[in-house]
Amino acid sequence: MGVAVRILLLGNVAGFAAALIQSRDTAQLVQQTAELAAVIEPVLLLSLMSLYALSKWLSRRHYVLGVALVMLLVAVWTTLVLKLSMITGETTTSFGMARAWILCAMLTVIVVAYFFWRRRAYSPALADARLQALQARIRPHFLFNSINAVLSLMRSDPQRAEAALEDLAELFRALMQDNRQLSTLADELALCRQYLNLEQLRLGERLRVDWDIEAMPGDALVPQLLLQPLVENAIYHGIEPGMDPGTVRIQIVRDRKQVRLLLSNPYHPDYQHRAGNRMALANIRERLALHFDVEASLATQVAGERFEIRIVLPYRRQE
Repeated sequence: MGVAVRILLLGNVAGFAAALIQSRDTAQLVQQTAELAAVIEPVLLLSLMSLYALSKWLSRRHYVLGVALVMLLVAVWTTLVLKLSMITGETTTSFGMARAWILCAMLTVIVVAYFFWRRRAYSPALADARLQALQARIRPHFLFNSINAVLSLMRSDPQRAEAALEDLAELFRALMQDNRQLSTLADELALCRQYLNLEQLRLGERLRVDWDIEAMPGDALVPQLLLQPLVENAIYHGIEPGMDPGTVRIQIVRDRKQVRLLLSNPYHPDYQHRAGNRMALANIRERLALHFDVEASLATQVAGERFEIRIVLPYRRQE
């Protein structure tokens, strides 16, 4: 979606710029814009549909060959659109056809150059480095408290202490593994439960979790370590500042081609670590953008006495 939107925007902006250059007054600008739109819009839409259908095949070609094929495809659609306009009664001179070819070729070069620049800016090495920097890191106080909780159980409940150490090891294994690939929602949920088991040792009855995941698509692909930092954030900002027991609510549902996640926790306006909260959410928002571009969103709001985080993701499964 993000690629298609960018192509449409670039095409229309370039068309308007060309009409603006050729026009001397408002009336001529309107006429030129309409004439160019009659060619640019159908060529853009037909090219997008063709490129979508051929995307997998084109991705296996050499980059230079792929660009040449895209240029050829746009030239073919430009010719067909102009021929069709001539059949329907519109007059198109040889100069007009040549101008249309040149404009569409220039527009294609601009779009290809933009995506080449964007590819360089978001190259795999840079994206990996940014993802590594943005990955949530467990706060030192959590590790300290978890180890103390395990030590307190070593004699009274050794089996529970062993299970807690296994959860802690699994959590750190997830932090250290390669995060270039997406993870399934089921795996993220299992990791989140292990984290909550450790926090339960420390907080006891103060921490309550309300799960609403019956309609959750477990095979949906999501960025690794998406849920655990959100839950850690909810406990840090919503449970720890309060004296009474608090509930963290987690709802995950599939809505057609989207996955919707709602996480809420008690809101204590007088005891908020605002800077840390904004940083954590900004990091997750950027990770979503790196993986899903404009198809994913993250929004927050205060609803009464609760702080809510809403995430929308495209529903994608492992091929």
